Parts: sequence; structure tokens; C-alpha cells
Amino acid sequence: MKLKQLIPLVILFVAVGLWTARAQTPPAQTPPAQTPLAQTPPAPTAPATQPDASNASAPSQIEVRAMQEFGRGNWASALPLLKKVQADLKAQNQVDRVAAIEENIRVCQRNLAAATNAQASVTPGAAAGADPAAAAQQNGPPTAENRKPHAPPKAGEVREMSIKDLGNFEYDADKGGNVPDDVKALSGSGIRLSGFMIPMDQADNITQFALVPSLFSCCFGQPPQIQHTIVVHVPKGKAVSYYPEEIVVEGKLTVDEKKEDGFIVSLFEMECSSVKPSVK
Repeated sequence: MKLKQLIPLVILFVAVGLWTARAQTPPAQTPPAQTPLAQTPPAPTAPATQPDASNASAPSQIEVRAMQEFGRGNWASALPLLKKVQADLKAQNQVDRVAAIEENIRVCQRNLAAATNAQASVTPGAAAGADPAAAAQQNGPPTAENRKPHAPPKAGEVREMSIKDLGNFEYDADKGGNVPDDVKALSGSGIRLSGFMIPMDQADNITQFALVPSLFSCCFGQPPQIQHTIVVHVPKGKAVSYYPEEIVVEGKLTVDEKKEDGFIVSLFEMECSSVKPSVK
């Protein structure tokens, strides 16, 4: 493999490693006051260069996202993306890179199989005093028959709810198109959500992150469903620091099925106006 071909992948794995190390650092005591968004220094202007033939072997956006999910241990999310990358590399006859992707695919498959076996060995309702109805609600979204529709948004309203309440519907992430009308009506309204941050660009001076209900399931290779994931964008020219604890995010909600290379990558997005630690 050529050196120029290795550089993008090395940079990607270093970035994932830095985020992991940052996430494991004990959080500093932060007062529950609103955290101002820090100004991001302007990026230096790169000099114009001639097209480089090595760019053809640079990782695509879907490959970068696949490796991000793989690095986080999100095997279920990484597997279909890695298979798409595998097919693309084979079509481009990049045999030297296909082998590494195929090994990552095998790692995903082994971990998913192990998780399935572990789950099958647990007897449902084994916990003493467990409420079956509460357990059913926790394990999956409400069905079309028992979900509670959202009330229409009011002008100037900032609605506060949980992420799972927002995405309180069954959703086919492969086919899409089944977002309830009452959920679509919330697009453009103000909203306040609590959750946990997963940086999507870098560990410091974060400009984009995913907000999820819990980090516990992510650690065991079971990422949250797409209707329980909010892609949060920080205003242009500003950034936030990484918070390992629960946070409260306020801003403008957008409901829109976004696709990348045929895959639905997001359903809810948010332009944030405030990011602060959750008050316990």
C-alpha cells in the first residue's frame, strides 16, 4: 500500500482515538449556568494546488462515517456502511484496501452475533418486580395503535420533551417515508431536549454532534434508533466543548429524512442556541 493511501486512514484512526481518550477523562465541575458558545478561529486559507492523482484513493464520506461508527463500537450501524464501502472499492479495483474493510466487516458480524446470543440467554421479565408494560415501552417505540400524537406547535413556543417522546413512533430506517404528520408539523418549532453528546467532527471546539438518550447501549454495540438521534449543529463561527455528562440543548428543530449514498443518515436536526449541563 502506498504511503499517500495510508495517510487519510491514519488521520481517521488518530481522530477516533483522541475522541475516546477525551470521553474517558473525568469531567470537570461545571456550574449549571448556560455555557456561552466559544468563537471558532477562522480556518487558514489553503493555497491553490494542482489536482493530485492520489485523491482518487482518499476515503469517501461514507467510508469516513463507517470508520467512525466502527471506532465507537456501533457494529449495527457500521456493518451496512462497510459493505457499501467494500463494493465501491472492489468496483474501483482497490484490492489493497478491500482486505482491511473485509476484516472490519468480520469484526462487526462477530460482535453482533455475540450480542444476539447474550440477549437470547437472558430470560425476559426475570428481574423481580419488573413491570412488563414499562419494559415493553423501554425496549422499543410505541406502535401506531398506542402512540400519543404531538399537539400542534404554538407560535413562539419552546417545547420541552425527551428524545424518545419526540421519536415516539415506529420507523423503517431502510425504506423511510413513515414519519407521522404530527411529527412533521414540529419542524421549524423551538424545542428543548436532554441527552448525551457524541461529537461528529472533533473532540474539542465541536461544531456538530449527535444527541442521544443514553450512552449505555452505544457502548454495547446497540446504537439508538434513527428516530432517537438528533444531529445538532452549532451556529456558524461558534463551537462548544465536549460534555461527558447529560446536557440540555435548546434550538430550532428540523424534521427531514436525509440520505447519503442511498442510506437514511438522519431524521431530526437541530440548530442549537444553547448547550448546558443538565441540572440534577
